[in-house]
Amino acid sequence: MANRSKRKKDQPEEPRMPDGPRTTWEDIVGPESREQMEQKKEKETLSQDPIEPKGGGLAGRFSGLKLIIFIVFGVWVLINAFHEPMLQSIGQFLVVSDEMEPSDLIVCLSGAAVERGLEAVDAYNKGLAPQVLIIREVPPDGYEALEKAGIDLPETIDIQRRVLTGMGVPEKDILAIGTPATSTWDEAGMVKALAVRSGFDSLILVTSPTHSRRAWFAFRKAMEDQEIEIRMLPSSYSGFRPDSWWKNRRYVREVIVEYQKLIYYWFQSL
Repeated sequence: MANRSKRKKDQPEEPRMPDGPRTTWEDIVGPESREQMEQKKEKETLSQDPIEPKGGGLAGRFSGLKLIIFIVFGVWVLINAFHEPMLQSIGQFLVVSDEMEPSDLIVCLSGAAVERGLEAVDAYNKGLAPQVLIIREVPPDGYEALEKAGIDLPETIDIQRRVLTGMGVPEKDILAIGTPATSTWDEAGMVKALAVRSGFDSLILVTSPTHSRRAWFAFRKAMEDQEIEIRMLPSSYSGFRPDSWWKNRRYVREVIVEYQKLIYYWFQSL
């Protein structure tokens, strides 16, 4: 027993934790160091996650391409569904036609001598006016060289005169303006001067269907300070048809040119 008690005394005692509050992480490294460790751990976690594109790069360009394809497809569908009504409206806008009433003078505008001349003959034969006016246009380049060579090439005004007389209009009922007109604006100014000088109150303008809108615009502008009534008569001898003009290359070109000139005339009138 004595030996056993002696061995107990010789063994070292186990350390005991002191009484009181326990030691924490902040007590060892401080609160600021713990926050830094958490931030570092969060950065390491984020660095391991896959990076998703956010509207940029290849994915962004692909989304933009899809939008463009969608818009183009939508426009294509609309054009296929409504292209004929749209084209018909474009052609119809160019044509100005009024109800015909007896007037003081039929004005056969220069250019397209045959189709306009024939329509003027019909209007004259119907008794819509007692006289027909024709206007000389600027001769084509090289015309003087032909005259010097003794080649007699008829101008547009000569062709119109031959159409009128050949179809029965007496020479005495044909008036002519010999000064060449460079444009429809010029024709409007010349006709206005003649109408004012002669005391005319109403005019019938004979022209091609595609030209009728521009002619109407030019003559209305020229005579806005005069009480002269303008009635438009597009030629029925023209092959232009508002409901199918885009099927003929000639009329496609005419329509494009007329719209260009209409825009130019509109800016010129401002």
